[in-house]
Amino acid sequence: MMRYSAILLIALIGATPLGAQTLTLDPHLDLPKSAGVPGWTGFEDPTSQFDLERAKTGGLNAAAIALFVPQGARDAASFAKAQAELVRRDAAIHAIVDRNPGRAALALSPTDVRRIAASGKFAVIESLLNTWPLGDDLAQFDRWYARGVRIVGFVHAGHNQYADSSRPALPLGDKPAEHGGLSPLGKAAVTRLNDLGILIDVSQLSDAAFDQVLALSRAPVIASHSDVRGMVDTSRNLSDPQLDALRAKGGVIAINAFSAYLRPRSPTTSKAVNDLQRSFGLSAGAGVTLSAERQVDYDRRYHDIVGKEPRASVADLIDAVDYAVRRIGIDHVALSSDFNHGGGVTGWNDVGELGGVTAELVRRGYTPGQIDKLWSGNVLRVWQAAIDGRKGAT
Repeated sequence: MMRYSAILLIALIGATPLGAQTLTLDPHLDLPKSAGVPGWTGFEDPTSQFDLERAKTGGLNAAAIALFVPQGARDAASFAKAQAELVRRDAAIHAIVDRNPGRAALALSPTDVRRIAASGKFAVIESLLNTWPLGDDLAQFDRWYARGVRIVGFVHAGHNQYADSSRPALPLGDKPAEHGGLSPLGKAAVTRLNDLGILIDVSQLSDAAFDQVLALSRAPVIASHSDVRGMVDTSRNLSDPQLDALRAKGGVIAINAFSAYLRPRSPTTSKAVNDLQRSFGLSAGAGVTLSAERQVDYDRRYHDIVGKEPRASVADLIDAVDYAVRRIGIDHVALSSDFNHGGGVTGWNDVGELGGVTAELVRRGYTPGQIDKLWSGNVLRVWQAAIDGRKGAT
């Protein structure tokens, strides 16, 4: 029997069973820290915003879980350490499937997602965020494709050998730009990802790198966890021209439940962050690299400051959805959580709380067909387009 997101909207809006056949897919969430504990299965984990039990309760059918290692130095020892960490985290993602065979299965295509969800299991999609650990070897993309990776984002916080980030890592000595967008390696990687049929994720890229990916890619792309600069003016969000370009490319922005990009930062918090950066000698263009110990200290103090900001709500999240839909149309917008890496808003704190998001969409007047597009249809469409555009596809 099909176990699509029975969010019990009958109780929310009356007798119309809206959502009973909506397939729900989160295109970006992360592993919890607890995934590194021996024996972790992802079945029940109260320390995480995601586990299979709450996904079932909340009606989440599928998610792209990020294979992620944060940015580090570009030397042989750092690459080797990062690649070993990738292997460990990949094993944790596969453990969700391998240790819960009756509850979850690995999805390698949109067809797989629909089949797995229809069988009553949870569909696990593996993504890769931050290509820094791969070194300069394009064959690494083939290796991770063979392992199951189907979505790839080039950068996180900090430039790497492939591309510039929208958030230069000041503690690592980043300047505002390094490559002017994509490096030659990054441009070659776009072609390789297209050839494999991997969906390219443009979240986190600098404006120039974003433009270059869209110009070079043969296939549509996704911004799997991004918000809109027209509401919150930060380089991490997509500008109106970027939204327009994404639509023209046939792509999708998944509006992200990340509070800091849904609510403008208060002047008090902005001043405190600027003061902190000055105290560490950090500024755009300074090129100062902090020691590992100082980086930890800076990161702790930074999060202490920004953690005092009021959290955004589900209403703020859907405000951003409304903005994007008005700008580029319902066919190019989706939803994502960024759970376990800072994501979550009041009313959508974990995978068990999808119902509140859908209820707010209903309250705003979105139709069942539109809600289906936001929760999965648009992501599955753009992913299929990437597959159809792969080298040798007919």
